[in-house]
Amino acid sequence: MTPSRPAQTTGGSRASNPGLAVAAVAKRLGVAPATLRTWDRRYGLGPSGRTAGSHRRYTPDDVARLLVMRRLITEGYAPVDAAKQAKAAGAEELGAVADAEGLPQPGARGDGEDFDELGTSVREDASRSASAGPARGDAIARVTGPASGGVGEEPQRRVHLRALPGGAGGTAPSLRAVAGAPSSVRVSALVDAALAFERTQCDALLVLAPGDDPAAWWTDLVEPAWLRIAQRTVLAGPGEVPEVVLATAALRALRHYTEEFERAIVESGGPPANHPSRMRKIVLVFAAPDEVVPLSAHALAAALAAQGSMAKIVTGPASTHRSVELVTMVRPAAVVLATTQNRPDLDVVHAVHEGYPDLPIFVGLRRDAAATALPFGPTVQQLRSFNGLLHEVLAVLRG
Repeated sequence: MTPSRPAQTTGGSRASNPGLAVAAVAKRLGVAPATLRTWDRRYGLGPSGRTAGSHRRYTPDDVARLLVMRRLITEGYAPVDAAKQAKAAGAEELGAVADAEGLPQPGARGDGEDFDELGTSVREDASRSASAGPARGDAIARVTGPASGGVGEEPQRRVHLRALPGGAGGTAPSLRAVAGAPSSVRVSALVDAALAFERTQCDALLVLAPGDDPAAWWTDLVEPAWLRIAQRTVLAGPGEVPEVVLATAALRALRHYTEEFERAIVESGGPPANHPSRMRKIVLVFAAPDEVVPLSAHALAAALAAQGSMAKIVTGPASTHRSVELVTMVRPAAVVLATTQNRPDLDVVHAVHEGYPDLPIFVGLRRDAAATALPFGPTVQQLRSFNGLLHEVLAVLRG
């Protein structure tokens, strides 16, 4: 990235330049300036620095807290709860966020550094570009797109345009650097690895050990990374698709986890997966018809397996007629539509409910507006979160 101003070569006071104006921070976060003013007015997450003329400016600490706020809202938290957590974030978490986003460290003042319009340290950015070499340094471009969504209530989208290979100026962070780090840091590391097409790095970041919880793995790590990558516009070479890199690593981790889990059951004297005793209460998990890679469906099936339940994912074309046929043959205890889409096609839900009105059907829909298209009935339920979906299905299986 080319700095907007030359780096200062001598130390000095930051009193004349204590931080960023609201417009620059809005660009850095990918939100509208009105959203930042709303967060300041409603939740007290405003600028704490001041210029000589008493103009308020955002310090690195302020920007790091806003990044925590934005990330939590993206993960499904209500703005008021996200603001409370952002305000309560400690120095370690804010420092990790600053590292992941390429910001100067919170609390670093009076060092004479200047910042470009995106809030990146000019000195640090110039050093990164120089160490990366001319080809890699010149290959990176970020374009901030128009903001969308409701002010203060919906996260705003920022479009990133990156010329690859190389991603954001180098390979993904080392595994040692992110081990035990906050979830936001691990998500950023996973996104960077996928954008840099680091398949081995993605595999390592997504390992699911036998004692791990697939539900937490999905909600804290994979889904946030998946949604962030879906918002990126990437210039890639032939055969390079960041979504495919992440999806392949995630599916491989789920398959390995499930195989190890099933092996442990058999070795401890339990019945195999195809035993009739385990097939009595099976769950059929559908994905949205136009969802190319149904990651959430696979994650849900693994989470159910971790709780001792059996689930099968319907892959490939599944028309309404074919879906009803599958339900007739399998006779599941419940049917689930798991998707990351905001407005999925619900024809399968209508067809199954019409053919089997007493069969419990659970649909994961994060937006209430999409729920108006669901069939009306006591056996059809909308769930807004992955964990809510999992717990409701388990309640039916154990009831």
